[in-house]
Amino acid sequence: MIRNSSSAGIVLLSMLACAPAVAQNFYAGKTVDMIVGADVGGGYDVYGRSLARHLPRHIPGAPNIVVKNMPGAGSAVAAANLYNIAAKDGSVIGSLMPGAILDRVLNENAKGNFDPSKFIYLASADSGARVCMTYQSSKTHTLANAMTNKTIVGASAAGGATRDYAFMVAKALGAQFNIISGYKGSADIFLAMERGEVDGMCGLDWNSLKSQKGDWLREGKLRVILQTALDPHPELASMNVPEIWPSVKNETDRRAIQLILSQQVFLRSYLTPPGVPAERVTLLRKAFADTLADKDFLAEAQKLKIDVNPSSGEKVQALIETLYASPPEIVARAKALIAP
Repeated sequence: MIRNSSSAGIVLLSMLACAPAVAQNFYAGKTVDMIVGADVGGGYDVYGRSLARHLPRHIPGAPNIVVKNMPGAGSAVAAANLYNIAAKDGSVIGSLMPGAILDRVLNENAKGNFDPSKFIYLASADSGARVCMTYQSSKTHTLANAMTNKTIVGASAAGGATRDYAFMVAKALGAQFNIISGYKGSADIFLAMERGEVDGMCGLDWNSLKSQKGDWLREGKLRVILQTALDPHPELASMNVPEIWPSVKNETDRRAIQLILSQQVFLRSYLTPPGVPAERVTLLRKAFADTLADKDFLAEAQKLKIDVNPSSGEKVQALIETLYASPPEIVARAKALIAP
C-alpha cells in the first residue's frame, strides 16, 4: 500500500511539473490577440499597446501579441465577442471598460449575450479616480457652477463610464447636465469640446486625462471640477478638486454610488473567455503580475504618463463575485442613478 501511494505521488508531481512545459509549448510560435474594447488613441488603447510590447517576455514561449480594437456599446461588443466567439484556449485576451463588467449587475437587459462573472480575470493594471472636467470656454468653472448652470456634457454609449457617471452626478448631486451621448470615445469628446459642441465630460480616468491631454492641463485649458473615487486621490486633493461624498444626499445614494465606483478598483482589467485551461490561466496571471512590475514596462508607462497600480487576477475575480452578490435595494438605486 505504501509503495502504491508513493508511486501515485510521484506520478502527480510529474504531472504538475509538466504543466508549465505544456503551456510553454502551447505559446511557442503563437500569436495572441488582445481585444481592446475601446477606440484607437484612448486610454485603454494606450495601456493595451504598452502591455503588448512587454508581456511576451514574461509568457513562456514568448508569443507575439497583436492588439485589435473593438469599440462599441461601452466595451459590450468586445465582451460579447470574447464570450461567444473567441477561442477558449488562452490565445485571446480581453481588455474591457469596467462598465461592461458592472453593467450586468445594474441592468438585466444590458446589450450583449455574455456573463461577466464567468470571465477569468488575469489582472488589473490600474485603480484610481475618475473626474468631471470642463473646457476653458465653458461658463461652468466649478462644481458649484454645475449645480446652477446648464452644462452640456459629452458622453459615450450606454455602459461607458462617461455616460454612466454623467447621469450619476446629475441625479445624485443635482448637477444641471444636458448629456449628449453617442460619441465613440474620449478622443471624440475632446474634439467636441474644442469645437464648442459640449462644455465637458465626466467619468474619465484621471490617469487617462493626464496621458491624453496633459498639455491641456498644463496650459489651463481644462478645469477639473469633481473627483469620483472610494477614497480621495492624493494628487487631485492637492489640487483642491472636490470629492463626490460631501454632496451625496442620503445613505442609500452613498451605498449605491459605492457600488458604482467599486469598478474603479479594476479600471484596466485583462481577462480571458471562460473555459481556458487552468494551467494557462495560472501562467497568464503570473505573466501579467511580472509585467506590471517590470522595470522596462514601468519606465515606458512613466514616459506615456499612465499610472500603474496593479491588482492580481485573484483579487479582481473575488471583487466581481462580491459585486454580483450586492443587495437588491442598493442595486436598484444604482441602476436608477445611471439610467437616462
